[in-house]
Amino acid sequence: MLPIQLFRQNRDLIIAGLEKKNFKETDLVDRIIAIDEQRRHIQAENDTILASTNAASKEIGKLMATGKKDEAEKVKAEVAQNKDKTKELTEKLHELEAELHDTLVKLPNLPHSSVPVGKTPEENEVVREHGATPDLSEQKLPHWELTEKYGLIDFEMGTKITGSGFPVYIGLGARLQRSLINYFLDHNINAGYKEYYPPYMVNEESAFGTGQLPDKEGQMYLTQDNYYLIPTAEVPVTNIYRDTIIADADLPVKMTAFTPSFRREAGSYGKDVRGLNRVHQFDKVEIVQIAHPDKSYEVLEEMVSHVEQLLKDLGLQYRILRLCGGDMSFTSALTYDFEVYSAAQERWLEVSSVSNFETFQSNRMKIRYREENGKPQLAHTLNGSSLALPRIMACLLENNQTPEGIRIPEILVPYFGRNIIN
Repeated sequence: MLPIQLFRQNRDLIIAGLEKKNFKETDLVDRIIAIDEQRRHIQAENDTILASTNAASKEIGKLMATGKKDEAEKVKAEVAQNKDKTKELTEKLHELEAELHDTLVKLPNLPHSSVPVGKTPEENEVVREHGATPDLSEQKLPHWELTEKYGLIDFEMGTKITGSGFPVYIGLGARLQRSLINYFLDHNINAGYKEYYPPYMVNEESAFGTGQLPDKEGQMYLTQDNYYLIPTAEVPVTNIYRDTIIADADLPVKMTAFTPSFRREAGSYGKDVRGLNRVHQFDKVEIVQIAHPDKSYEVLEEMVSHVEQLLKDLGLQYRILRLCGGDMSFTSALTYDFEVYSAAQERWLEVSSVSNFETFQSNRMKIRYREENGKPQLAHTLNGSSLALPRIMACLLENNQTPEGIRIPEILVPYFGRNIIN
């Protein structure tokens, strides 16, 4: 959520940022400014009346002490009128504050100055690309055929048990999934991230804090007890520090977690979502950092390099994109997407997003830091996929297929226990 002070000082900057993000309702900016001005005017009037009431209350005592009862009664009547007026103004303030909040949460975060202008994924900026496309035989198979051939994943069984988009991993497929998770977690822990194992469901306040609500409500699963199944570990992990003041010396806070992720993915159909390309439940390892505002973009680049090393170790061809304004999430100020190349499908598949949210989430969650003898200030929050499993699994299987079987990357052999699936 954008801080209200920004609207008072930088109206044109906010509108330009919203337009860069392809946000259409820029008229909300002036609405917010008008509500805030009205609220501040009423607050000033209320403060004046309260000060007058307090002074009059003291005067009543003096008048009574000197026997001026008639004058005291007149002042009492004024105080009573002031209290009625204060009650009326307080109720109006509550209404305006609620309206201000409800309008503020409709606005997305503003993009960083380095974000490219654009509205579609085709306008994202390729930052760098690494690796070569594997030379597969003409008999190359997509992962949904490979998993059936080697008995690794049963998509039909998942449909029977739950529904479309809930695959069942079997045997070596389950072991490979577990190997990837353990490798990702170990890589993160060795880089100084503390591991957490959070709940898979969160309350409305937690979902609001990270920006899933009200923006992505239609993409989340809601239980009858009003808990949301998490779309990513970012939600529970970042909320660990909700309503917390962190000592400046303890920044950055580095956290990692493995969880399943649940997304409705409504309206997703067609060949581009076959197999593991888009599912409703998938495993993901997440990294989250809470950083000092002066250092958060250094932290972002560090996190990008950290995720990049995972893909290098797995031997996958990848590219890093800086997302344009129109392709960014509601909450992000700057996002890098990682895509791996599927040699069998002959297309790029997104496997990670690494983002800096600046104070957008921390303002909602009141995540603050305090320098020595200083006032609490909003921290910056960042997160990234490290990594999302389905498309990594898909590309590993497709890009490493040989006539003898599917080769396992060397980095995974100690976890998996063998170097080939055949």
